[in-house]
Amino acid sequence: MIRRVLASLVLVLVLLGAGIYLGGHPSGLPGFVRDPLVGDQDTRVIGEALDQVHNTYYREIPDKDLANASIRGMVASLKDRFSNYFDPQQYAKFQQQQSGEFAGIGVQVTEVADGLRVAEVYDNSPASRAKVEVGDVLFRVGGTSLKGRTSKQSVALIQGRIGTDVRLGVRHKGTVREVTLTRATISVPVVASKDKTVRGKELGVVKLAQFSSGAHAEVAQAVRKELKAGAKGIVFDLRDNPGGLVTEAQLVASAFLPDGKIVTTKGRAVPSRTLSATGDPVAPKTPMVVLVNRNSASAAEIVAGALQDRKRATLVGTRTFGKGVFQEVIDLSNGGALDITAGQYFLPSGRNLGGKGTSTGSGLTPDVAATDDPKTPKVDEALDRALDVLAARS
Repeated sequence: MIRRVLASLVLVLVLLGAGIYLGGHPSGLPGFVRDPLVGDQDTRVIGEALDQVHNTYYREIPDKDLANASIRGMVASLKDRFSNYFDPQQYAKFQQQQSGEFAGIGVQVTEVADGLRVAEVYDNSPASRAKVEVGDVLFRVGGTSLKGRTSKQSVALIQGRIGTDVRLGVRHKGTVREVTLTRATISVPVVASKDKTVRGKELGVVKLAQFSSGAHAEVAQAVRKELKAGAKGIVFDLRDNPGGLVTEAQLVASAFLPDGKIVTTKGRAVPSRTLSATGDPVAPKTPMVVLVNRNSASAAEIVAGALQDRKRATLVGTRTFGKGVFQEVIDLSNGGALDITAGQYFLPSGRNLGGKGTSTGSGLTPDVAATDDPKTPKVDEALDRALDVLAARS
């Protein structure tokens, strides 16, 4: 009896040792065993390459660095600028930004050829204290030029840990200066509203910065406030709004539509679904203008396009960005995440705003053209035009 127990224990230890060895050296397994246990040839070769770099390269590279680089390379090979890999640190930062708080200098910017043009400066922010103004161009961060970089790349250089300094090159009306700002936690006002009187008519302006979680409730509250104050029409300002959550787009559009389709999403690995108005509009019949520009994208285009397709609002401004795909954020076991293009969306009319694949498409064409002159930062010509159109139709 004792001999059988000892023999069984020895066998278990041998099998355990063999399993550990072969788990780290799958090439030692015969093909008919190896394939179901460790995947097919394509999967195995990835592991083999990681092992070889880790074991053979002249200096040691941590496993997590190799894994991060491998995933980044895989996502980069898609040649899709909307798909990203966030390592654990980047994902934490991304989640913070989605919540409306991040460590930065307190400006809203748009991409220009030589850097970032300041579109808005938040009150009591490092930028406002340094007298950075709307219309200024940020063209350098430290010793790094922002010329030719995307807005995402440039903003990533400006943001950082709370309490650290960032040195910026600022161009103001032809003059250049350098300022050093201390990064702080910035609470972005997702919704802002104000009253305007045009041609003797009281009008409300509601601006939405991004479609973050809970944005629909803030929009509804702002619209109610304007209507209670006597507004006879609403300008819904979606300029420079990069988008956000598709479900928030559905809920925001539902504030102005009593029923019917808003957007249909279709993907290879996600089920097709149609999102419709939820049936509890705040302003179902109030005259309305949606103000857009070239930087209105994604969820902003869904809402503007749905309101245009449904004849609910007049679109004023310039052609929008032209993004016809949506992304899903997929958590990974290392604490990072994939933010990857999962499908396309289609407006109530059936149109998709994107180009071929994930390339930029034609976007939305406004019913009334209006542009804001960057040379007159204290005058908002596009908003004035939108208010004028609204006043004529209210």
